[in-house]
Amino acid sequence: MSARLFLFGDDIDTDQLAPGQYMKGGIDELTAHCLEGVRPDFAGSVRSGDILVAGKNFGMGSSREQAAEALKKLGLAAVIARSFAGIFYRNAINLGLPVLIAPNLPDLEDGASAALDLDAGTLTLVDSGQVISLEPLPENLKALLADGGLVPHLKKRFSRERHKEHGQCA
Repeated sequence: MSARLFLFGDDIDTDQLAPGQYMKGGIDELTAHCLEGVRPDFAGSVRSGDILVAGKNFGMGSSREQAAEALKKLGLAAVIARSFAGIFYRNAINLGLPVLIAPNLPDLEDGASAALDLDAGTLTLVDSGQVISLEPLPENLKALLADGGLVPHLKKRFSRERHKEHGQCA
């Protein structure tokens, strides 16, 4: 399945992802205003399965997890960047939003079609066939993402453990 790429530059901060003036309105309002300061049409243009591609230090700034939550709620398949702020990276993984590092990201065309292979750690540009290598995610993070994030992953794990304790098959 191919997705459209939405390109952004360096140092996209959490205030741009989840603007403070909309925090009281809840996640739906935050999502509607996601990245409007740098790209006013973004939230209204993105479709489920699309991919956000950015430069260095994506998600810098405050630790608000709503920044990653807004991107997930928009339906993004993943965020790919040259580098991420550590807290944003972990918040995204915990919420089940794939975030992948591409330190050698070539110049890309905004709106280009691409296919993401999370297991292989590749992004393939549909028109040219160019394959971009991404830093592979460790297996434990792939499992966490497959389960939908940290909370669903832990619920699944604890349920298995409870069944084992009681002599039931998992």
